[in-house]
Amino acid sequence: MTVLRQCLTALRALLVLTVALGVLYPLAVTGVARAMPGPANGSIVHRDGREVGSRLLGQQGAGPEWFAPRPSAVDGDGATSGGSNLAQDADELHESVAERRLALRKANPQAPGPIPDDALTASGSGLDPDISVAYARWQAPRVAAARHLPRATVERIIDSKIARAPLGYLGPERVNVLELNLALSEHGSH
Repeated sequence: MTVLRQCLTALRALLVLTVALGVLYPLAVTGVARAMPGPANGSIVHRDGREVGSRLLGQQGAGPEWFAPRPSAVDGDGATSGGSNLAQDADELHESVAERRLALRKANPQAPGPIPDDALTASGSGLDPDISVAYARWQAPRVAAARHLPRATVERIIDSKIARAPLGYLGPERVNVLELNLALSEHGSH
């Protein structure tokens, strides 16, 4: 009889904890998240009544008139996420960086100075929405030429979209590629 009572007590505890921790708690956390402003619903960006992307996910550029995100070790369509998991001394990593360097120089012949590191190294997730300010400025001559805009105009757009480091020191300044491209699209078509 004692064993049966213990089994029933354990079964009741299992049911109560399953409902409490498997249903009620996730619903409560989801409710609180939806009540908060910001990214709880994916930070979807709308333009002219349609979804154009998410502030939290990197989207690939569609040509020389757009700023490009960081390279990705995965397909870059946002359907998959992951890094290459290659060691720093892996030949395959050095080959991919060399290939990116050549492709970037070819696509950006008038770009100033060395290619920023975040343009050469793949994102750890493949979904980074931001690039460094240096990479945005490095792409500015190509974007300006493709859009027939003065480079100073493109530089001002970059400056207007720089996100400062939280608290002034937590991480580097960065630029959200989607927001940058949306601001760029407001300055006329190419």
